[in-house]
Amino acid sequence: MAQGQVRGSDIIRVGLIGCGGRGTGAAMNAMNADPGVRLVALCDISAEQIRVRRAGLKQQKPDQVAVDDAHCFVGLDGYRKLIECVDVVLIAVASKFHPLYTKAAIEAGKHVLCEKPHAIDPPGVRDLIAACELARQRKLSVASGLQSRYDPGYQETMKRLRDGAIGDIVCIEEKVLRGPYAPYRRDPAHSEIQHQFANWASFAWLSGDDLLQGLVHNLDRDNWLMGDKPPARCHGLAGRSSAPEDWRGTLFDHHSIVYEYPGGVRLRAFCRTQTGCYNETSSTVLGTRGRCDLLRWRIEGETKWQYRHPDGPRVSPYDAEHQAFVKAIRSGKPLDEGALMLHGTLAAIMGQLSCYTGKEVAWDQALASNFALGPKAEACSLEMEPPVKPGPNDLYPVPIPGVTPLP
Repeated sequence: MAQGQVRGSDIIRVGLIGCGGRGTGAAMNAMNADPGVRLVALCDISAEQIRVRRAGLKQQKPDQVAVDDAHCFVGLDGYRKLIECVDVVLIAVASKFHPLYTKAAIEAGKHVLCEKPHAIDPPGVRDLIAACELARQRKLSVASGLQSRYDPGYQETMKRLRDGAIGDIVCIEEKVLRGPYAPYRRDPAHSEIQHQFANWASFAWLSGDDLLQGLVHNLDRDNWLMGDKPPARCHGLAGRSSAPEDWRGTLFDHHSIVYEYPGGVRLRAFCRTQTGCYNETSSTVLGTRGRCDLLRWRIEGETKWQYRHPDGPRVSPYDAEHQAFVKAIRSGKPLDEGALMLHGTLAAIMGQLSCYTGKEVAWDQALASNFALGPKAEACSLEMEPPVKPGPNDLYPVPIPGVTPLP
């Protein structure tokens, strides 16, 4: 068989890069999707993480977890060995490495499901675009972790909105206001670089900052609503204002971005990670004849409607996206989610660049920018000099709007 080809009844060998909560969740989703899926390889920078997660997955799926010691790969270069021994690669690591690992897997002829966000800066986005184009040429499936599109509640709500249930869309408002994301206290035994890798979500050179981690699902749904046309430009204001304790790293703790879509529809997006503040997670679509609570699949105004799940068993959108992914692999009709990966990820990056620089940023400008967060992924190691270091009062430096340039 050609690389990437799997017959309808074949065992599908899956490897997981990144054994954190989302990674092991993705492995479970893959095994739920098809009884012929076998998890055969794991990779992580922590041997202990692999040991614990392998045992947990084996307990839940004893007939489908077949990872022996020889196929547990530790370290930042372990992905190369994992890719060699599987048909499908699941990627759920520090977001900086998503484009590199996606590209390597596709070059090796493997199908890929990559979690969000799919890159953290414009050079990473361009690598992602090249990887997805190669996948099209090689007829390989590429799936995104933006699972909202597999939820029947969102599907039906989107259909009604696009059919005019609230009239013409005037404005969209997104809020993700919450406490700090994945706080992690420093382990005294860790070196500075080990601390940053262990706490990667708090360091922008590894995560892309909070906007990319917190709002990318919302931005994907908004792009979907707008006919899968990404925003044309944006301007934002953001910074770090609350007490920057150790776990905050280099992240901004508040963002406000105004996006403009072709045709003039404005999207106002807010995210915040501060303790002791008002919290809200919401997606509100305003139209000329009503409004929609998108997260609750509810329409109000001239039309009143609420989505209800039909009777019978429900499939989670996480499982449903893996079902579609595996079906595409078995059928030889590749799943290509490269465009929505690009649109959601670059919309988030565009907003982050505007917040860092204080400038209005256009879509084409963001895509062409050479703004890079930290060293190239392939140059990283657990022995490297940290790209950022704490300064006075143990605070890490952050970009300064109006001063930080946009290359």
